[in-house]
Amino acid sequence: MSKKLSRRSFLKLGAGVVAGTSALGYGLTSGFGSSLIPVKADDSGEEKIVSLAGSHNCGGRCVVKAHVKDNVVVRITSDSEPDEDKFPQLRGCLRCRSYRQRLYHPDRLKYPMKRVGKRGEGKFERITWDEATTTIANEMKRIITQYGPEAIYWQNMTGDSAILAERNFAKRLLGLNGGYLNQYNNYSTACTHVATPYTYGTTSTGNSHDSLLYSKLIILWGHNPAETIFSTNTPYILKKARDAGAKIIVIDPRYSDTAALLADEWIPILPTTDNALMDAMIYVMITENLYDKDFVAKYCLGFDEDQMPEGIPAGNSLKSYIMGVSDGVPKTPEWAEKICRVPAGKIRQLAREYATIKPAALVQGWAPQRHAYGEQPVRGATVLASITGNVGILGGWASGSGYWGRTKVAGLPAANPVKTAISMFMWTEAIERGTEMTAKDGVTGAERLSTNIKMIFNVAGNTLINQHSEINNTVRILQDESKCEFILVADQFMTPSAKFADILLPSDMYFEREDITTPWIFGDYVLYQGKAVDPPFECRNGYDWMSEVADKLGFKDKFTEGKTRQDWVKYIVEQTRLNHPEFPTYEEFKERGVYKWRFPEPLVAFKQQIEDPANNPFPTPSGKIEIFSQRLYEMNNPEIPAIPKYIESWEGPADPLREKYPLQCFGWHYKASAHSTFHNIDWLQEAQKHCLWINPLDAEARGIKNGDRVRVFNDRGELEIEARVTVRIMPGVVAMPEGAWYTPDDSGVDKGGCINTLTKYHPTPLAKGNPQHTNLVEVKKA
Repeated sequence: MSKKLSRRSFLKLGAGVVAGTSALGYGLTSGFGSSLIPVKADDSGEEKIVSLAGSHNCGGRCVVKAHVKDNVVVRITSDSEPDEDKFPQLRGCLRCRSYRQRLYHPDRLKYPMKRVGKRGEGKFERITWDEATTTIANEMKRIITQYGPEAIYWQNMTGDSAILAERNFAKRLLGLNGGYLNQYNNYSTACTHVATPYTYGTTSTGNSHDSLLYSKLIILWGHNPAETIFSTNTPYILKKARDAGAKIIVIDPRYSDTAALLADEWIPILPTTDNALMDAMIYVMITENLYDKDFVAKYCLGFDEDQMPEGIPAGNSLKSYIMGVSDGVPKTPEWAEKICRVPAGKIRQLAREYATIKPAALVQGWAPQRHAYGEQPVRGATVLASITGNVGILGGWASGSGYWGRTKVAGLPAANPVKTAISMFMWTEAIERGTEMTAKDGVTGAERLSTNIKMIFNVAGNTLINQHSEINNTVRILQDESKCEFILVADQFMTPSAKFADILLPSDMYFEREDITTPWIFGDYVLYQGKAVDPPFECRNGYDWMSEVADKLGFKDKFTEGKTRQDWVKYIVEQTRLNHPEFPTYEEFKERGVYKWRFPEPLVAFKQQIEDPANNPFPTPSGKIEIFSQRLYEMNNPEIPAIPKYIESWEGPADPLREKYPLQCFGWHYKASAHSTFHNIDWLQEAQKHCLWINPLDAEARGIKNGDRVRVFNDRGELEIEARVTVRIMPGVVAMPEGAWYTPDDSGVDKGGCINTLTKYHPTPLAKGNPQHTNLVEVKKA
């Protein structure tokens, strides 16, 4: 194809070849090359710059500027505002800078389609939008009439996280139609979201990230912001903290980019064994008299026997457990070394440094809590922060979930009259045995589910197949059309999940609609998202086609309130100004592109509780930091202990299954994708190849050399992937980036290398969360 192909020619070309592709409704014939990016617009047009914002779940929210000529994005730049020391630029990473490759990708979905083959085969035929919206409306009426609203499930989706994203309009549509089965938690943070409040009474435990500039020691425990970003400019702040003299330690099974670029020290640790290291650190602090006794006595409950709730039998305090009073096993560094492989001397050094260097920040990433007993490292880290007195101080960090925020941006009204909810991770189970699920299975709002899930509403999400654990089991469930009777998917590409749709709709991209984007979890700014170009072919934004569905269901006026999409953007601005009168007007915001709040000092979680505990108790039942939780104690479940502790994990280093599958396997978020978004962009795959990291000792024992294709397998599945033989991962452990697209061959071997081919559906005990990183595998040369 000519490199001078314009977007206008691109659209004409697509119309011309549709006769050859209408049975699929996506992609173009391979003869047209791997890219349809119009590298040159018509010379007659004038260039304009449109301010946008990256709104994928990439870990950041950055300024993206589209340079547009003749309705064509000709190049992309990022933040050009002054780079102030306290308010740095919100620069985009390689993902959004490569966005023209995505915007003009030849495999974009182009037309609404209906399935004509078996679910998962990916066989579709083109239909009209009227047929598509009529089918959706009819199925919504049928399902809710036959089974009730709990039979409809709003699928977890993070392909677009802007305020007016399709997923939010979907909630509004389903809510006005009678409701849908609620969900709580998410795939990323279930354990920390549930476990953290048992210590502090809230999930708002983080200081604003500029507080780290005052830290003298920063421990990044399972935390990799150099790749995950974890809020725009977090790596920048860590670099500034290190330049100011802070020592940075990374604890991770893998020598991550964060360890390589930002850390003074890397401490490798076996997956699932974090609490063994934590327990041993506490042992050192107790036996060497290093913990902050005054802080513990004043603010904490459950550290020692004289600080326990009334009526609790002796031997249940944290100190009794650590010293072996309760089980006869002192949690010494030597004990921990055998479990986690961190040398005893290193454990002592780490404990001494964290207990004596003030202020210190133990910043726990979310990877350790995506394990079989992920609730335990969450609470273990909160205990370490508490007994060292690093809670409520500038430069410290309370650990746990680490959420923080001091601004309130409005959202889209989307009430759900149904109160029943399940853990987000357990939707496949609710398809098969929903009516058997009770509070014991994590059901809230009702004693049990009234029906199985019969309809899935999935817009801008790949969790239906790709991002959910144990893919082969999910495929088995969804292929049975008697279980889940209707699946709607709206997406931009034929993803592994899209192949399981009954109705498949072509979505626009964020370059093609107006919106507003808030920071990724943390941040003191808001981004305007302008419309740069028109969507191609018959791609539409969710508000448009959902308005048609609402019309056919008889409540369009309630759904739209008479508003256009731009009116909803203005509504968000107006409602935000009610909370923050200083926020710009719509026209001012559109002109500026970004609004930053300028707070003079960092936010410090629990500052009031520490400075004035009498008038500001912690929001726990006792009003204190609960090292011992009576609420957990009363659950009487050994997998949910009242104090955090090491629990030997299934598919961990001590599992007898290691005789068959001797390698622990986990995934990580890498620079070339945002979960599965961007995985089909060749530029990004060239920048960082998707491969399996394996230690030279493990590779040599298997005859594997760097660059070999290898098989990775267990009882749940098998995949093929290229091996990267490297000392940057510890022996006995292998790892691969998550997000690769599941691509099974005729024998069921996943040639795409999706880690969820290997992961296990096994919800965690308390949060019913995702144990993504708890896997045993074997690796052999392909």
